[in-house]
Amino acid sequence: MKKVFTLLAWLLIIAFSCNQPHDHSHDEEEAIPPVALTSYSDNTELFVDFPYLIAGKPTTLMVHLTRLGEKFQPIQDGKITVNLNIEGKTNSIKTESQSNPGIYEVEIIPEIAGTGKLIFDIQSAEVSEKFVFENIEVFSDLVAVVRNQKEATAANEISYLKPQAWNIDFANEPVRRTTFREILKSSGQVLAAPGDETVITANSSGAILFASNKTIIGSTLNVGDHLFTISGGNLAQQNPEVYYKETKAKYELAKAEFERAEILVKDKIISQKDYLQSKLEFENMQANFQAVSKNYSASGQKVTSNSTGFLKNLLVSEGQYVEPGTPLAIISKNKKALLQANVSQKYFQKLAVISAANFKIVSDESVFNTEEMNGKVISYGKSTSENASYIPITFEIDNIGNIIPGSVAEVFLKSSTIPDALVIPISALMEEQGNFFVFVQTGGETFEKREIKLGGNDGRHVQVHSGLKEGERVVTKGAYAIKLASASGAIPEHGHSH
Repeated sequence: MKKVFTLLAWLLIIAFSCNQPHDHSHDEEEAIPPVALTSYSDNTELFVDFPYLIAGKPTTLMVHLTRLGEKFQPIQDGKITVNLNIEGKTNSIKTESQSNPGIYEVEIIPEIAGTGKLIFDIQSAEVSEKFVFENIEVFSDLVAVVRNQKEATAANEISYLKPQAWNIDFANEPVRRTTFREILKSSGQVLAAPGDETVITANSSGAILFASNKTIIGSTLNVGDHLFTISGGNLAQQNPEVYYKETKAKYELAKAEFERAEILVKDKIISQKDYLQSKLEFENMQANFQAVSKNYSASGQKVTSNSTGFLKNLLVSEGQYVEPGTPLAIISKNKKALLQANVSQKYFQKLAVISAANFKIVSDESVFNTEEMNGKVISYGKSTSENASYIPITFEIDNIGNIIPGSVAEVFLKSSTIPDALVIPISALMEEQGNFFVFVQTGGETFEKREIKLGGNDGRHVQVHSGLKEGERVVTKGAYAIKLASASGAIPEHGHSH
């Protein structure tokens, strides 16, 4: 209604003053809302606003260039060529000057009135783009501008200027149609894959001595790294040092007996049977001595890593007495892992069509995809026990290095396909009292709050049943700042002049 009154007032002013030649003042022209145009490429957003174009009158175009990405940023090294083509006549202007970072002023003087197109050729170190706007009106005078004013701006439109957006973590993405999957949400756990962990055991009796800082949990290990020493100390029985010396003495005795038997059997002083018996005893004692002396040192029996990976857990304490076969530590290769999800029995019939899942570790915001980790379903439960109300489904995945076995996970199982689904990033969602909404960017500096109805989500994207159209752009970062701007009820001043 306010816009209608404004237009009526302008018509009266023009009608009253049409017979009195003078120029309309700058203040009068400021009362007419500017033209605002926005266009996107894969890498760039171009937003331009300007007063209505009038033939023969200089007009300044305020061109805003934004580099798209994880965070939208101004393009500050751009060179712009603007071509205004009206009925075959072309005005061409070049500029690279900025009134503010990312904002370029281009002054153009249309030669004739009519309808044509406005072409922007953008060159910078990172982008080379061309944007074309059709049906651009150039008016003959201010009276024609007023008569062609369009409907007033929607009352729920939110203004948030480009310099404001560039100064925060801001981004948007288009609403798109794609193949989606029906999602079964469940809880789960990351487990170590079979064969991915190795247990280091004691090879003799004695007291455990830690060899180096390789025994700190999380240490990277290679095959042969010295981890522990088992010392006999003052042990009267099962002393490794005593056992080593006894084994060495028995080996040397068996060796001497065998060498003597080799001589005697040639002279037929002993039988072939006695010779073979001596040889067998020597070979047994040789193998036994080699096994004992392999990791022996003056300080005790060495225990080394038998696998490459990292030290996952220590199972003993410094000075603890151990016997042969006692578990000392666990080494994890951390190359493979299992993701096990617990599914309600009512979804049993859908387990057969589940081939992938997204999951999120409870302590981390990152969302992982089993398909991106060479994941595959290796098993799912075919029945349940009396004490279990859930059915497990297990994936084997490549461990990308930052997933710790034992972690609790939120799992989004992907079931049957939903073709041509309307989806948006889950980061775009805002919630109020159980209802979900998003901020739709309707122009370069204008936004609209929109309530939407949701389908399933896979941890990264969510299906939209209603409230959005394909191609509309929703705010994925910085939505809270837009919400604060809408709550203030004030229209911010422009950060640049026209």
